[in-house]
Amino acid sequence: MLPALLDAVCAINIFVSHYQGTVQSLTLTPTSGGYTLTTNGTVTIGGQPSWLTFDSANRVLYVSDEGNNGSLTSVTAATDGGLKQLGHCSAPGGAVANVLYGNKGYVASVHYGSSLLTTYKLPLFSSTQTLQNTKLTQSAKGPNPRQDAPHPHQTVVDPTGNFLLVPDLGADLIRINSIDSSSGKLNSCGNFVEAGGTGPRHAVFWGDKTLFVANELANTVHRFSVAYSGGCLALTKEQSLNTMTGGKSAPSGTKVGEVHVHDNFLIVSNRRDRSFSPNDSLATFSLDASTGAMTLTGVTSSGGTYPRTFQINKAGDLVVIGDQTTANVVVVNRDITTGLLGSQVASMRIGTVGQAESDNGLSAVLWDE
Repeated sequence: MLPALLDAVCAINIFVSHYQGTVQSLTLTPTSGGYTLTTNGTVTIGGQPSWLTFDSANRVLYVSDEGNNGSLTSVTAATDGGLKQLGHCSAPGGAVANVLYGNKGYVASVHYGSSLLTTYKLPLFSSTQTLQNTKLTQSAKGPNPRQDAPHPHQTVVDPTGNFLLVPDLGADLIRINSIDSSSGKLNSCGNFVEAGGTGPRHAVFWGDKTLFVANELANTVHRFSVAYSGGCLALTKEQSLNTMTGGKSAPSGTKVGEVHVHDNFLIVSNRRDRSFSPNDSLATFSLDASTGAMTLTGVTSSGGTYPRTFQINKAGDLVVIGDQTTANVVVVNRDITTGLLGSQVASMRIGTVGQAESDNGLSAVLWDE
């Protein structure tokens, strides 16, 4: 009985969304031979779920919908992995990310195809309307054919909770908004302008003085120093590195995906680079403890194709990867001392496989933490 009890105590849930309209919970359980992944709860919300944000304190997931007839959905997550739809409202189509802000009283979403930044007051009801619906603009088309219009790709709140940043792939901007704490409304207070064709996609803060941005079109990661003045947040670019071993150029068709940090390490996903043919890769960088300067230390297999999503667990010893096109969840070991990713310990196919460059397959993974 004792081994079974230990397994139950150490088991952890993983949340997964799939473009076919579902959100699932899986359970990762340690065994004498490694780990097992099993399916737990499932909730069908329809549309094209594209992004998950987890409010762990209240055990609520917020789900963006990339479908043309969009929505924003909240889902309760029981500790045993059970899922149940809580709230649901209509929203503009094409949502690719969301984030909680204002002491979790509001949620902000970005809509890639329709160039929108929208906000909502929580909780969600069927009657919920947008608090703000901001149409983003750009002065001219960018040099890449995909830069015909603003294409915001993520919403990121700074460590102070006073500013919300939006990497905009289409406009080559990092848009900076101040947060009105009394109303929850966002006010544009500045932009950082990237070189044409950079395509900023996702960003993550490291402490309160450094921001890293993963650039989808240039296949680079940029390091910025962060300062606060004049009622706004200011960025200064300090470093740019690509995500391939030896600094080589990324193969044609490669697209940098997500970026995450843990202690003095950073990981970036490389989609469609086929570094471990037919599988793609994740690149690990060490960070200088004082400056945050990046050094590429290793590139490892993503265990599938098109790693759209991944997350490091809080302990830092496991990474869950969501490979979009092969629609599989992969869990790999991570060395907390070197930051390097190790062997694959579990993998599970979720739903139907996707097709390259299409909005189908697996879309997001999160640890239940």
